[in-house]
Amino acid sequence: MPTSSSPPEAAHPGLEAIVRPSAMIHDYLEKQVQWSLLPDNLAEAARYGTLGGGKRIRPVLVVLACEAAGGSAESALPAAAALELVHCFSLVHDDLPALDDDSLRRGRPTLHVHAGEPMAILAGDLMLAMAFGELAKMPLQPDQVRALVEELATGTRDMVVGQVYDTLGGLPKDLPELEQLQMVHRNKTGALLKAACRMGAISAGADRKTLDALSTFGEAVGLMFQVVDDLLDVTQSTEHVGKATGKDSALGKRTYPGLLGVDGSRKVVDQLRQQAFEALEPMKFEDSSLQDLCSFMAIRTR
Repeated sequence: MPTSSSPPEAAHPGLEAIVRPSAMIHDYLEKQVQWSLLPDNLAEAARYGTLGGGKRIRPVLVVLACEAAGGSAESALPAAAALELVHCFSLVHDDLPALDDDSLRRGRPTLHVHAGEPMAILAGDLMLAMAFGELAKMPLQPDQVRALVEELATGTRDMVVGQVYDTLGGLPKDLPELEQLQMVHRNKTGALLKAACRMGAISAGADRKTLDALSTFGEAVGLMFQVVDDLLDVTQSTEHVGKATGKDSALGKRTYPGLLGVDGSRKVVDQLRQQAFEALEPMKFEDSSLQDLCSFMAIRTR
């Protein structure tokens, strides 16, 4: 049975690392995205789906990776907003009755419950289109903008592939079950988290060594994030997490706890956290925000 307990992350430095960039990203999404060009009902629905809370870990990673690579938070905001628009589009569509059929997201009604299914579909479509428009605003060299577009397109493609694997099947049948599960998670959740780190590095004009280090970090963090999500589904309550829990096992989906148990899954989280740390070690980054955020992601309870 899921249980709720006092969150161990309450005073964690990783949570502190989120606060500043998260506030900047929210402010950008609220004030710089051109909501006023939309019909009122579509703007309200899209804003509801985009501005409705959450820690914004993916766009925060864009900002922190950019800063680690020598860039500024401000220069990374359009890329961070673009990634968050894609993430929010994916949540809106995943929650639809045809897919996960969820009625709760971030502690409040999902968009199709709030505004109706047709509007939720169209608002999600809009968010995806607007994401690439944000990248076009960036005052960077053309090759950097092209690279950012390619990263976001690739991350979005792989995320959709992962959702198909997770809900409709199509995984290679000759792979062992654990490798199949890794393939789902690396695509469904990990792809955008890896893209976040790479987009931050590209926004800063990082060299190849830095880009590769942040890519490896993003791969480890991306898989770790979903393993933790699997754990939350079996250890926390719906009220605590802010979305339905216990659904994966009820639907017969492959999960880490289902294959390895809770303790085995926690060992995987520890291993992936160590891999993420090792990826950054050679870079000797002065700021520890990425490591702090990684540690927080490993112990989060929602």
